[in-house]
This record gives sequence, C-alpha cells and structure tokens, in this order.
Amino acid sequence: MPDVIDTDIDAEIETPRGKPAIEGSSAAAILLMLLDESEAATILKHLGPEEVRQLAKSMFDTANASEGQIEQALDQFVSESRNVSALAVGADARIRTVIHDAVGNVRADNILAAVAPQSSAASLEMLRWMDVDAISALLANEHPQVGALILSVLVPDVAARAVETLDEGLQAELVLRAAQLTAVPAAAIEDLESVLAAANIGGQRVAKRPIGGPGDVAKIMKKMPKQLSERTIRALKKQDKLLAQIIEEEMFIFENLRDLDAKSLGTVLRSVDAAQLAVALKGTDADMVDRCLATMSKRASETIRDEMAEMTMVKRIDVDEAQKAIMQIVRQMASSGEIMIAGAGDDYV
Repeated sequence: MPDVIDTDIDAEIETPRGKPAIEGSSAAAILLMLLDESEAATILKHLGPEEVRQLAKSMFDTANASEGQIEQALDQFVSESRNVSALAVGADARIRTVIHDAVGNVRADNILAAVAPQSSAASLEMLRWMDVDAISALLANEHPQVGALILSVLVPDVAARAVETLDEGLQAELVLRAAQLTAVPAAAIEDLESVLAAANIGGQRVAKRPIGGPGDVAKIMKKMPKQLSERTIRALKKQDKLLAQIIEEEMFIFENLRDLDAKSLGTVLRSVDAAQLAVALKGTDADMVDRCLATMSKRASETIRDEMAEMTMVKRIDVDEAQKAIMQIVRQMASSGEIMIAGAGDDYV
C-alpha cells in the first residue's frame, strides 16, 4: 500500500528563512493593518488598554511581514471564523429585546438579572483608562465608600500610587473600607458610573501622556551653555523658587557624578561626611563605589567600605536624602567655580 501523503489543511505553513511563524497578537496586528484605518480604529475601541498596547506593539513588530506570514494570519482568521456562528452576533441585545417584549420591562429585568451572564460594568472599564492624577482626585473628593470601590478594582500599582497622594487619614480609611468589601451591590456600581460620567466631562478619563515638566526642562537646560542655563535658573527663581530648585536637582543627579573628572570628584567628596557618603553609595552600583573611593586615600576608602559592610537594610528615602545632600554640595562648588560642570553648549580647547 503506497504511503499516504499528509494533506492536513492545518499543517504548518512554511515561512521564508528568518521569518518566524505568525500567531496570536502578531496575526491580529497583521489583520488590522490590512483594514482601512477607520475600520481598524472601530475594532480597537472595543478592546481594553492592555490589549490595545499589545496590539500596537505587535503592529510595529510585524510591519515588515512577508507574504507567507500574511497568508498565515488570513488562514488563521478564516479557520477561527468557522467556529463562530452568526447566531452569536448581537445575541445579547436580541435576547433582551425578546424577553422585554414577551413579559414586560419589570418582569424581564428580574428574569435577566438572574440568568444573564454577568459582564464587567462600564465604570470598571473606564477606570482602566484613567491616569493616576484623575484617580487621585476622585479618591480625594468622593465619599470614602465610593473611593474604596474604585481602589478595589484598580491595578495594584496604580492603586498604590493614587493612595500615596492622599492625606494619611483618608489613606487608612480607604484601605480599610476596600479590605471590608465583599459583594458589591448593583446600586453601588450605578453610583460609581454616575461619578465617573461626571468626572469625564473634564476630559480626564483617557490617560495622559507625560510631556513637559521639570524633568524635561532639566534635560533641555543641560544642553545649554553654562552661562545661559545659570541665567535661566536665576530668572526662574524670581518667579517660582521651588520649581527652580526642582529643576536644578533634576539637572545633575547622583549618577551624574560619573561625568566629573577625578580631580573634581575628589574635591567634592572631601567635603562630604563619611557616614553620609556610605549611605549614598549604598544605593548605587559597584562601579560608582569604586570610582568614588578611588579618589580617596586607602585608609579613607577602607573606612567607607567598612561602614557600608556594616549596613544591612537601608531605607530608600535615607539613600535619596544622602545623595541629594551631596548634590547640593556639587551645585554650590560649581556655582563658586571650585569644580567645573560643562554644559553641552560649552566649547573647550
């Protein structure tokens, strides 16, 4: 009996050398790029933020897909589509209409509440798109019980950052109420939807892209010639002293000590308390430690290393404070001319 040749339609499709097989979000991304822009946008509107981010990344990754990979994506779509009947399209709305027409609104609501699949409330979906500032404002201004509900459905990282901005008393109350939540009544969800609908009037529902701010300004000013940056800082101090200070701190952070020459670095560190330096270095890498200690005498460097070795757990806030204090010395020395911090616009010969 002759050998049977496997002609299974689902057999793996060969792809050009160097081009991996297409599957999952990559296949979906290819299909989206084959659509008209408005059609693709309509589909994305029905997805959650994490799904949109994943698809956006996959669209960039598959922008140079081969013909073979595009065929794979289309074949997968056709294959999956065969498993979905037209009966499912718009089924929820049709079923609800039929039941309401058959038994009336009141009885229909009672029946559907008992048998219809529970879907995520629209309010919970809205929360996934809100930025931390908008969430913090809601938590600060709404009733604590509403705030607790908001807190309980957020991604933990986002929830933690939002709580961090609140008054200590409110922090404790929200955490306690969120911990005490079990089943949430439908009325509470409706209240939350009303709150979020009102908050959306100001256009804060969609997460904002960070742009501008002291950090970005500091990056610009670091590219300026020294005289220009100093003059700009002086002008800023007349308008907003605190903001000017924040920008100065952002312009030269502890990691930038690597950019100082050995002589300047040694000048700075001789003015720093040994215990303070040990704490500051505890929060950096071995290369930075070696660079700093290389500017000192053998005895002084051994003393610092011994102090660091004796430290077990050091709070991040203590490390930050020690590093900020050292950078304050750096800025003072640079201002007095004791050390030189070159701007990108400065020329040297």
